[in-house]
Amino acid sequence: MAAQAAHADGLVDNVAGVALDAQGRVVRFTGILIDGEGKVVRLLAKGDKPPRKLDWRTDMAGRVVMPGMVDAHGHVMALGFRGLELNLAKTRSLADAQEAIRAYARANANRQWITGGGWNQEAWALGRFPTSAELDAAVGDKPVLLERADGHAVWANSAAMKAAGITAKSVSPAGGRIELLPNGQPSGVFVDSAASLFEKGVPKPSPRERNAAFLKAQDTLLSNGITATADMGVSVDDWLVYRRMGDIGQLRVRIMGYAAGLEPALAIAGNGPTGWLYGDRLRLGGVKLYADGALGSRGAWLKEPYADAAGQRGLSFIGDTTLLNLMSRGTMDGFQFAIHAIGDRANRQVLDAIDEMASSFKGGDRRWRIEHAQVIDPADLPRLGRNGIVASMQPTHATGDRTMAEARLGPARLTGAYAWATVLKDGGRLAFGSDYPVEDPNPFVGWAAAFTREDGQGQPPGGWRPEERVTREQAWKAFTADAAYAGFADDRFGALLPGKRADFIVVDRDPVTATPAELRTTRVIETWVGGYKAWPQK
Repeated sequence: MAAQAAHADGLVDNVAGVALDAQGRVVRFTGILIDGEGKVVRLLAKGDKPPRKLDWRTDMAGRVVMPGMVDAHGHVMALGFRGLELNLAKTRSLADAQEAIRAYARANANRQWITGGGWNQEAWALGRFPTSAELDAAVGDKPVLLERADGHAVWANSAAMKAAGITAKSVSPAGGRIELLPNGQPSGVFVDSAASLFEKGVPKPSPRERNAAFLKAQDTLLSNGITATADMGVSVDDWLVYRRMGDIGQLRVRIMGYAAGLEPALAIAGNGPTGWLYGDRLRLGGVKLYADGALGSRGAWLKEPYADAAGQRGLSFIGDTTLLNLMSRGTMDGFQFAIHAIGDRANRQVLDAIDEMASSFKGGDRRWRIEHAQVIDPADLPRLGRNGIVASMQPTHATGDRTMAEARLGPARLTGAYAWATVLKDGGRLAFGSDYPVEDPNPFVGWAAAFTREDGQGQPPGGWRPEERVTREQAWKAFTADAAYAGFADDRFGALLPGKRADFIVVDRDPVTATPAELRTTRVIETWVGGYKAWPQK
């Protein structure tokens, strides 16, 4: 340790530091020695003497310092565009949403289309999907297309449907559903792949608009204490934005990229994952696939019909043979697979595919990922502990979905829903994230939800299905080291350990001693990435 310290270039000193060691135990420290590459040399404990010769020293005046948070599942560019476009996430009724749409249209009269998202009929207590007529009542003179909060449905007005050529004769594509009115006309809501019917009509963002969206997203992530994130569904255009930002020194957050399908992965990376670029800030290492849709829009693929929609079992996005073919092709080139599966039937399909892939590709570290893994047949839950599977889950989905999930599934199928503790008990590995912009990217909200199973109002008292709570430390690890592990980045960042990147945040309270309510309101003061202050910028 003395030899390592002699090569330290800088010291972040006088901190009330708190972190997890390699075994997930809480450790306290007073300073961080950082080398010239922005990596941790060691943490100083009380009474340790720092090296005499330092290139720089920062005095944190006794403030709380902790590792940077890692979001295991987000959508970077969608977060940025949501911040720049119409955002209905805070609306609490249809009338509230209609007024917000009118106001946005008045303020953006030059826009050819009104786009955005964040609506949720469950939050509006509507009891049904909204209609095009209700959107026409807000804006009827130009196309409006708004994405549901979960990203698995769009709401269109009549002008948007006309521009896309959608009529009563339009057919739902595979993996999608056009919602219909009693008279057989399209209602205005298009679920999952049916949203693709609008692709040709909506103007594509310019490179400048994409740059602005990225910078907005990056600022949002860093201000929430997120120093690294998995980006689920990277397009070629997204990748070009990240490379532009990296080339001009404006890529401050770390991105573990998963391409939006095998073809984009090959277009971006060629015949295998890229290397780490820009000082471990960017890599395309995996492929994102979808097995089904979302529970809120009844697109999640279930074994039995929805409890609140007789005859509907959701949507299957991909056939068994196609799934195996794609996974085989990508695995031969070394790509990791992250597969979205929410319903119990979709999770069964993915688990079956992983079993077959594991028997065909023996050896090697694959880290198969199941994204969300929300509703799983109890008989299938132990399978998450096999074949090195990572269950990439989002704690705020459970607290936010609770009443909706109860309605969609009924009590009999809740045993395998959002089953974090069972995953760990059965030998599986958790990686936590937020699925932003579906949910708030604030990791402290997710952290509190994970060990309480309560929402921001403390409901339900004692937690929803409290047997699935994890400990505070397990949740913290899932939001840091394990989220990095899920992205094959655990050898580079995710923990304040010697040899790893010095990614840390300065916060206004001790996260270990804070009550759940206090933890939710944690304020990030500074965010450092690789030993440099990345937020706020001067």
